[in-house]
Amino acid sequence: YDELGHFGRLRKLSRCGPVTMFRKLVDIWTHLSPTVVAQKVQRFFYFYSVNRHKMVTLTPSYHAESYSPDDNRFDLRQFL
Repeated sequence: YDELGHFGRLRKLSRCGPVTMFRKLVDIWTHLSPTVVAQKVQRFFYFYSVNRHKMVTLTPSYHAESYSPDDNRFDLRQFL
């Protein structure tokens, strides 16, 4: 889950695409080879694009951080 947190923050907050995310993660994850980092980034963006249609636009709600892994699963308000 820690790796997914890195992916989510880079994609959402830093607005990184696959190439920029790879470049930043190679500098952050020095314990992994660039090939392994590339595979992880490719896998993340593949599954993100496959499951993108399942996301729902919800009404604004309060979040303490600018990035939250919470998927509003327990927010019972109607969505548009």
